[in-house]
Amino acid sequence: MDFDLNENRPVVALLGGGSMACAIARRIGGGKTILIGSRSAEKLEAQASSLRMDGYGVETRQVDALDVESVRAFAQYAASLGPVRYFIDTAGASPHQSAPEHIVALDLVATAVAIDVFAEVIEPGGAGLVVSSQAGYMHRFPEEVERQLVETPTEKLADLDFVKTDAVANSGIAYMAAKRANHLRVRAAAATTWAAHRARINSISPGIIVTPLAYDEFNANGEGYQKMIEASPARRAGTPEEIATAGSYLLGDEAGFVTGTDLLIDGGVIAAMSAGTYSLGE
Repeated sequence: MDFDLNENRPVVALLGGGSMACAIARRIGGGKTILIGSRSAEKLEAQASSLRMDGYGVETRQVDALDVESVRAFAQYAASLGPVRYFIDTAGASPHQSAPEHIVALDLVATAVAIDVFAEVIEPGGAGLVVSSQAGYMHRFPEEVERQLVETPTEKLADLDFVKTDAVANSGIAYMAAKRANHLRVRAAAATTWAAHRARINSISPGIIVTPLAYDEFNANGEGYQKMIEASPARRAGTPEEIATAGSYLLGDEAGFVTGTDLLIDGGVIAAMSAGTYSLGE
């Protein structure tokens, strides 16, 4: 049965899918076409099936976020479905389950590529959202490094000395560097490539959010995460629905004057670090 007979519906493009992205899509996807892109056909089918059962119009496409041409083809397919109103990027690697080189390639370089590629297809008045992490606030990088992460053309990011050496020192540093780069690239894109298309782009930085995939992290470093929860002012983990509330706001018309910023949603972990009541490794 076809539940929506309207043609040329606006498109919500999700690169990476996952619990948080799908929760946001549920908030904004009514009357639109939700396009989910992921490498895993099994993951795509599970996510699409859940959304379809609730009445959403869903399309899927396998895409390799590490392959520029694959991402470009995904963006073009999104545009072929209708006007691309929203773009949500959650493609990323687990810091405790991935090599630092893979984290840098996926979370840092590939995210910058996706930001650029979707700037070319986003409709005027549309909005993008990169799901980053509180880790982007956990380490201060030299001013010169941050300048390079902002100003270096995307195709040359992987060649930066910092990216090739310092950022791959270990998975933790790689993850923090990548997430900080997300903030910086979003800020730059908001004023350049996305501004040129009269569209907005922001990022959000979740803290500990309970999702099925997050359990891999909990299993790898449960004690560390538990201490982080204990030190946070909220004294609990967050939920995908709470991320969806913030994400849908940033993508929606009510945030029409908000672009180039990051919204930290971490229950106060970074506040605790700033106040000296918590430090990594405790």
